Amino acid sequence: MSLTANTGPFGKTPAGEFNFDVRTATGAVLYWDPVLPRIRATFAGETVIDSTNARLLHETGLLPVYYFPERDVRMDLLVPSDTTSNCPHKGDAVYWSLQVGETTHPDAAWAYPEPIEHAAFLNGHLAFYWNALDEWFAEDEQLHGHPRDPYSRIDVYPTSRRVRVLLDGEVLADTVRAKILFESSLPARYYIPPDDVLVSLEPSSLVTRCAYKGLASHFNGAGEEDIAWSYPDPQHDAEPVRGLISFYDERVDVEIDGELVERPVTQWSR
Repeated sequence: MSLTANTGPFGKTPAGEFNFDVRTATGAVLYWDPVLPRIRATFAGETVIDSTNARLLHETGLLPVYYFPERDVRMDLLVPSDTTSNCPHKGDAVYWSLQVGETTHPDAAWAYPEPIEHAAFLNGHLAFYWNALDEWFAEDEQLHGHPRDPYSRIDVYPTSRRVRVLLDGEVLADTVRAKILFESSLPARYYIPPDDVLVSLEPSSLVTRCAYKGLASHFNGAGEEDIAWSYPDPQHDAEPVRGLISFYDERVDVEIDGELVERPVTQWSR
């Protein structure tokens, strides 16, 4: 889902190879990218950010972060904090708390007033913790979870190959009607029609949100908690897998035409 996260080309564990060493003297790649849409964010009923000049900072091992010119931020709503931090790739950061009336979020924003030479583009820009603000918008569409990466791509292909999902030898699903969802720098995911799921699944309390696909409802089954999920009302990127079931390949075995797929290792592995 990113140039710099997971198996992206500038991530810590890239899936592919360059013909040069992408590591820099500071140990990280920084890429400062113009953001084309207008970006806005609100807090306690006030618009804190309104920018057509946002930038997206891509940094090795991290999801991209929006940065904004000071002129596009309501600086009158920011209160300087005593908090500081140091990043070896960017320099020393200072922080502000966000305050609107009686509502405050401590250390909501940060900046690098004197960034190191290789990150000089950060000068004059601020960034905000995503969850410090109430709502984010690209143009008039609400954003969720984190900034959308312009280099992220989702493709969904129907497949007639036989897909079986097993756990400790028990067949949980068996289908020739799967759809495979390919998402940048993430493992392929196999989405299965509910009629081809052979194990009883019960809804769990876990709901997660993807910035690209929407809200995912989770299921318990085969003696495991949150073993599978579905997008009952997806955003447009996941519309082709609406209502289909996908199992965490990190916790089950997947066979494609009789060949075992290697289990991916991600933050969802157990």
